[in-house]
Amino acid sequence: MQNMEQHTITETRVRLSTWLAIGYTLFIIYASLSPFSGWREQGLSFSDVLLLPLLQTYSAFDASVNLLAYIPLGLLVSWVLRARFGALLSVILGLCSGVLLSASMEYLQMYLPTRVSSNMDMLTNSAGALTGALLATSMTSWTWLFQRLTHWRSDLFHHGKEMNFGLALLALWMFGQVNPSLPMLGNVFISGVSHRPFVMLPHAPFNGWESIVVTLNLLMLGTLLLTLLHVSRNIVTALLAILGMVALAKFIAAVLLLKSWALLLWISSEALLGMSLGILLLLAALRLPRKVAIGCGTAAAVCNFVIVNSASNDNGPSAAMSIYHWHYGHLLNYNGLAQTITLIFPLLLIFHLWRIRKV
Repeated sequence: MQNMEQHTITETRVRLSTWLAIGYTLFIIYASLSPFSGWREQGLSFSDVLLLPLLQTYSAFDASVNLLAYIPLGLLVSWVLRARFGALLSVILGLCSGVLLSASMEYLQMYLPTRVSSNMDMLTNSAGALTGALLATSMTSWTWLFQRLTHWRSDLFHHGKEMNFGLALLALWMFGQVNPSLPMLGNVFISGVSHRPFVMLPHAPFNGWESIVVTLNLLMLGTLLLTLLHVSRNIVTALLAILGMVALAKFIAAVLLLKSWALLLWISSEALLGMSLGILLLLAALRLPRKVAIGCGTAAAVCNFVIVNSASNDNGPSAAMSIYHWHYGHLLNYNGLAQTITLIFPLLLIFHLWRIRKV
């Protein structure tokens, strides 16, 4: 019985890590190939890129970003493989996954005029994947940590492959929300002419659609937690804890990336009103039968998708660049990724709710 329980726990952890690895791979592909336009032959061969002198394409910032970006990939892939293979093989395969993905991205970047293929990028990406793979192997010996995390997960969340997808979806939502150029729970990028919190200026009137989007975002998050948590009464506590973590991460990102006068622009009056309404509606929805509450969450996701794609303001990722004190191209890619997450999250949530309809 104990062996069977341990096997179930291991399989659950592997499935969740697999979803996270897939999601992170898609993130790297997006960040590497965005904006996915202007594809054309530029007279380069991949062998020429590989044979360039390393210092010719070297940038300390790019090298650091590329190294750090591939550490989670190597860690997640090796973590998944470690459950079925030995330590050495999982490290080798984790490294190979990073090398192959990086080589593919650098090859495809030769056809994008806005991107530059670099052998230094490939080298630092591979080093990051190897670092992550080695870290994953060393972490497997931290049995005390895994036992605590496993018990914590079992106490709070349901088990099953559907729930693993839901947890990965929660992590995706949180990642998109960390962007400091988006209002809290919002989807419209902040620009340099946006009004400061609680100040109504003639050129920036109150945006009611944004408050509605924030309210729907909160309802969607609450519905997701309703499907994941064992005890429904923990939903509000979990929701507040998640919002607190997102707000803290958002503030830290703002301190690192935004100009000093823009540090708190993400706390807009629209967001505060939307969160207040969302919490009240969520408390009311939680009093309904579970299936009815999930149906309300599905309706919120549909409304959110329609509003974000039609009624809300249409400003692209570049609209927020003036509030950053950094001007690296990575930031534009990050904004684009955050926008993509806000667009597809309602659809992914609807898919999750459909999968767990009989659970």
